[in-house]
Amino acid sequence: MTSLKLSHISAGFIAVLVGYSSSVAIIFQAAESLGASQAQLNSWMLALGLGMGITSIVLSWVYKMPVITAWSTPGAALLVTSLVGVEMQQAIGSFIVCGLLILICGLGGWFDKIQQLIPASIASAMLAGILFQFGIGIFNALQQEVFLVAMMGISYLLGKPLLKNFNIPFVLVLGIFICVQQDLFIEQSIKLSFAVPVWVVPSFSMATIISVAIPLFVVTMTSQNIPGAATIKAAGYQPPSSQALCVTGLCTVLMAPMGGFSYNLAAITAAICCSEEVDNNKKTRYIAGICTGIFYIIIGLFGATVVSLFLIAPKALIVTIAGLALLHTLANSLSVALQKTTEREAALVTLLVTVSGINFFAIGAAFWGLLFGMLFLWLSRIFNRKLAIAMDKI
Repeated sequence: MTSLKLSHISAGFIAVLVGYSSSVAIIFQAAESLGASQAQLNSWMLALGLGMGITSIVLSWVYKMPVITAWSTPGAALLVTSLVGVEMQQAIGSFIVCGLLILICGLGGWFDKIQQLIPASIASAMLAGILFQFGIGIFNALQQEVFLVAMMGISYLLGKPLLKNFNIPFVLVLGIFICVQQDLFIEQSIKLSFAVPVWVVPSFSMATIISVAIPLFVVTMTSQNIPGAATIKAAGYQPPSSQALCVTGLCTVLMAPMGGFSYNLAAITAAICCSEEVDNNKKTRYIAGICTGIFYIIIGLFGATVVSLFLIAPKALIVTIAGLALLHTLANSLSVALQKTTEREAALVTLLVTVSGINFFAIGAAFWGLLFGMLFLWLSRIFNRKLAIAMDKI
């Protein structure tokens, strides 16, 4: 891989760091809802790590763009409550059904057709809304660790024109150094060991399919895959949405018996790897996606034990490096969202609803932002058209 750069490796590492540290605790809760043993929990982390790693590497390599996959974080949050009282075998069966539904959706090409109906301004506004909290997070973290965040922010500003693609790696190293010097890392004993897959024979019941599989499918598609495809599109690529759904759906079916409950296109971690700060050459940014996949696999092989490494880092470090890595993408998304004056208000509605964090029927704000924005745009176009016709008659 002759075009491999330090910025590719650091982007992959930061993407995995952000992905795991922000939601791994939810995975633990979901597994505990089923009464999973430590061996089964390790198997879940193995299946998720291997699944995300393999699919990210394959999709990024084949389509030569940073196509990052992830577990469904909203889906995991849904499982925390919906799996209570459900047997492990039935839960695994519902994961398989969810994977089959995703696979069928990819084979049918329906997702691509939906994507074509969404204007770039609305999609970019939704992405900006998703990333907005990361930008705000920098300044919230400043209240917690003033010196750490201030030094990382200053080094980012000073290093941006000089270090270019090496700026984010430098800021991360500086942040780690400051954390070590100020003893900010949480002390705990960590024993590394390889994870062993635990195979659970699935069983199927209509009750768990209705209460678990279908809601998991809906949440994964609306809250994860739509923003994920929008992220890739906002970076100037044509996302292979249907192909990605086929790959992630098939992976879910194969990995479900070991705990891989759902895989989907990533949004936030993909945005980190799609940025110009990773690579000025758009054609070689896919290497960052491959690096992300490799880190996923390494972490997956060690199971839940290595995840504790991500939990010892101070929250301010993770929030700040994530926010700084996503600033450029956030700025570009806002620029595209507000570019067309005829779609500006609809894009603003999408942005505000997404930032609000509203949640109806266990479906996150990204979907509702997209829905309300599209509805606003559609109604405004109808009203303006009828008004124009009425004015012509006058």
